[in-house]
Amino acid sequence: MATVIAPDPASRLARADAPHVLKVSSTSRPTAVAGAIAGIVRESGHTELQAIGAGAVNQATKAIAIARRYLAPEGIDIVSIPDLTTVVVADQDRTAVRLIVETR
Repeated sequence: MATVIAPDPASRLARADAPHVLKVSSTSRPTAVAGAIAGIVRESGHTELQAIGAGAVNQATKAIAIARRYLAPEGIDIVSIPDLTTVVVADQDRTAVRLIVETR
């Protein structure tokens, strides 16, 4: 399991009220991740997905698109902001795509 290195506090994307971080893999089911996104967004208004590798980024992107459809009937519209972060996996630094999801 990856360990998240905290973002630079001066970063405009760092939040005082840190969101839930959903770690997405290439084998994650987009509908299940979408349900988690929708639930967290309903509760707190934002969340964050973390993905390492093309397959994981693909699943995370599909999950965000599905979550938009889950939330639309409630009048909630979400957007995603892509960013990069560094995580440590097996004592090695890896670059992960960080997708910040928040209401519009």
